[in-house]
Amino acid sequence: MSTKHQVHNLIILDESGSMQGIKRTIIEGFNEIVQTIKGIEKEYPEQEHFISLVSFNGLALKPIHFLEPVSSLGIIDESRYNPDASTPLFDAMGYSLNRLKAELVNAIDYNVLVTILTDGEENASREYDGIAIKKLIEELKLNRWTFTYIGTEHDVEKVAASFSITNTMTFSKSHAAMKRMFEKDKFARSGYSEKIRRKEDTTHEFYDKENENETNKATLTGNPKNYKNWWPKISDPNITSS
Repeated sequence: MSTKHQVHNLIILDESGSMQGIKRTIIEGFNEIVQTIKGIEKEYPEQEHFISLVSFNGLALKPIHFLEPVSSLGIIDESRYNPDASTPLFDAMGYSLNRLKAELVNAIDYNVLVTILTDGEENASREYDGIAIKKLIEELKLNRWTFTYIGTEHDVEKVAASFSITNTMTFSKSHAAMKRMFEKDKFARSGYSEKIRRKEDTTHEFYDKENENETNKATLTGNPKNYKNWWPKISDPNITSS
């Protein structure tokens, strides 16, 4: 029996106080991501997907899920996500990336997709700085790790670039804009799994603007010959990507 290709979905989620106003939408969005990945795993039976979710604030780094098969995950509710305090972004990234890196040290057939979602810049880390995080990310990108940075209320592209992350998405905090943001992320994940199947490079163009505009052919059913036509029509000045 052949071993399935492992896909590790690591989500590093800001749980600082400024996220309180969008708490419910964030919870809904994460639960939608789980359902999306469950569907992708069925669409790509040669792939086995795992989810790690680490939330962070100045009070704690919380591994809500770690290396859990997506097929076994249920929903999270408001008891698992309670925004408060400051934003130790560097520490959250350093902890999460190094922990998963250590878990995969003997793994061979795998990809990692890292999603960082935050509404503000670093302001409280004690163990890591930006230079260390950039060095770590550049190392991991050489070994089939893909990084995306989703943010609001700060210069998202500038901050992401300081980490050597080129896949970015900026959103506003309205419920409608965030729903569309999660929708865009859903279709990007589908394209990512198709790239893995085709053995194509997954490092760049996670949120592909050209493909995003070719939306009238988008579908999540069947096996389209050109995954680049999967993109939904999302035209919203409150959501930008690179």
